[in-house]
Amino acid sequence: MGCPFCSPEPESVVYEGRLIRILIDSYPASKGHLLVVPKRHVERWEELTEEEKLALIRGMELAMEALREVLKAEAFNVGMNLGREAGQTVPHLHLHVIPRWKGDSKNPRGGVRKAVLDLEDENLNMKERWIRNRLSPGEVSLLRKFLTEIRSA
Repeated sequence: MGCPFCSPEPESVVYEGRLIRILIDSYPASKGHLLVVPKRHVERWEELTEEEKLALIRGMELAMEALREVLKAEAFNVGMNLGREAGQTVPHLHLHVIPRWKGDSKNPRGGVRKAVLDLEDENLNMKERWIRNRLSPGEVSLLRKFLTEIRSA
């Protein structure tokens, strides 16, 4: 099986740049969870060029801007799992952009140090949570439109 980030499903791509793409996470921690991924297959941060590192940061900014506009996100958890021992399951470097809202967790203190759970999600299993947190086709379309307009601006 090939790398899911090198050959992503077209419906998961919300932005495509020269060096990066922004994908919808298949197992979202919250509604709108996005991944910023270098187009070149790279497993480790040290393998990225300086230009790719800057593109990833710009992609993070684009993702946050789109999620603020489209889903009215109020805050974000941003992070990377660098290596299998850190929880990385796809061996292609990627940056998580997880939108957050006031009241989406009983106690958000600790942020990325713990799992992101919606109040309503706390009694759901992981699969039920992933299904509940999927974006609607309309929300995906709005994200694509917003990111396309920013790119051409």
